[in-house]
Amino acid sequence: MKRKNRKNKNSAFPAVVCTVFLAAAVLSGNAVYRRQQIDANVITNETVDTSDPMLVLVNRTHIISDEYSGELVELDCGKSVDSRIYPDLQAMFDEMRSEGVYPIVNEGFRTRKDQEQMMTDQINAYLDEGYSRRKAEKLAEKIVAPVGSSEHELGIAVDIIADKTKSDNETVYNWLAKNAYKYGFILRYPPNKTEITGIDYEPWHYRYVGKKAAAEIYEQCGVQGICLEEYLENNTKGTDI
Repeated sequence: MKRKNRKNKNSAFPAVVCTVFLAAAVLSGNAVYRRQQIDANVITNETVDTSDPMLVLVNRTHIISDEYSGELVELDCGKSVDSRIYPDLQAMFDEMRSEGVYPIVNEGFRTRKDQEQMMTDQINAYLDEGYSRRKAEKLAEKIVAPVGSSEHELGIAVDIIADKTKSDNETVYNWLAKNAYKYGFILRYPPNKTEITGIDYEPWHYRYVGKKAAAEIYEQCGVQGICLEEYLENNTKGTDI
């Protein structure tokens, strides 16, 4: 696969699902990828130091617009991530495999169109179960972030599950909960934090914040951790984080 450079806004990358067959190629030492440019700007709380793009807060009140820039790396499985998180993601997967734990990237960067379709599909699923539209929309937003408020639209979050031919999800989730911080990743939606994050507990969803911030978040509450909103609230603009 040749590398291609392409700069655009709201890039429409193909939503290719990582199959088990391709799992061994995902983040392997010889992974083939191509680099692409993305653009999106994040409006952030004035009290937060956003000089480090890896600490950008994205949620329902911190919405992505059109000027944030980043370079995507496309993995063999068709998923893409921000090139700045790729080295640590690679190192983490290598360590997991060396310990007999086999993960795959189930989701990485998403376009706005992808995010919108996910929300529509989830709402329709609840409608099919007999919920009113209002209730269906409310329930869907606990599972799927509204368009413009998903970290997947930045490329710095990944959904990690097991290669089920070699591991199981519980093993993968347990390893990540105890070790992901060493590689700069945090459990973005911890248990008992839904009222703050707006998203139910997701043991597969990991956000890159850098090794220093990840270690600080982990050290405060161990495996349970704190959510990114809480961490940033305690670190005002100008603070060395």
